[in-house]
Amino acid sequence: MVTRKIGEVILEVKNISLAFGGVKALTDISFDVKEHEIRAIIGPNGAGKSSMLNCINGVYQPQQGSISFRGQTFKHMNSRQVAEMGMARTFQNLALFKGMSVLDNIMTGRNLKMKSNLFQQAIRWGAAEREETEQRQVVERIIDFLEIQPYRKTPVGKMPYGLQKRVDLGRALAMEPQVLLLDEPMAGMNVEEKQDMSRFILDVNDEFGTTIVLIEHDMGVVMDISDRVVVLDYGKKIGDGSPQEVRSNPDVISAYLGTSH
Repeated sequence: MVTRKIGEVILEVKNISLAFGGVKALTDISFDVKEHEIRAIIGPNGAGKSSMLNCINGVYQPQQGSISFRGQTFKHMNSRQVAEMGMARTFQNLALFKGMSVLDNIMTGRNLKMKSNLFQQAIRWGAAEREETEQRQVVERIIDFLEIQPYRKTPVGKMPYGLQKRVDLGRALAMEPQVLLLDEPMAGMNVEEKQDMSRFILDVNDEFGTTIVLIEHDMGVVMDISDRVVVLDYGKKIGDGSPQEVRSNPDVISAYLGTSH
């Protein structure tokens, strides 16, 4: 594996609190993410992990706190603005277009990069046709990178689940993000599929220099591929540090691994 040079802080979460009615999902959460690192968010079910990711990418608006990306602080951003700033997201439950091909699904990730309007794209004339050809070349490279060439024209709904997760990753990569947010990228996978996905995540981080924030339940995967880990439990932060530090933290052992006292 290529040795990565982890840089300065690129994303900073400060004192985020989120509640739905009287239910507190997140309470005073703070952590940062450094450029080029793989930063994991772990915790038991209901710990607030997906809620945290939803705050970062503009799906939820926290009642308190702020998020800074490359020094620019924002309190209220929608998902499109976050994407335009350079953050892409995959989802725990696949949100792919099942009747469309692999190629067309990944092409949807290029929409932000296209300058022609929908009408020009529909008639595929002149500059719009040239632009689509250029975008397709980018998508073909992603398909090669993810080793799904045999499926490029296959409807996504007819593919095995593990390969569908790869297509979801490809669509996010098509946005050329600086920060990639992965929500349980290995959920529902068998051991071999998890190994493949771990390899692709490491390769994205190494070869593209993409900063990665991921939620993952498989502690073995987290310990193998993460640079730093933040641990949530009942919407509060109970641990933060290297995989080794987190693994030996008594609060984390108790909450996450369910160790009896």
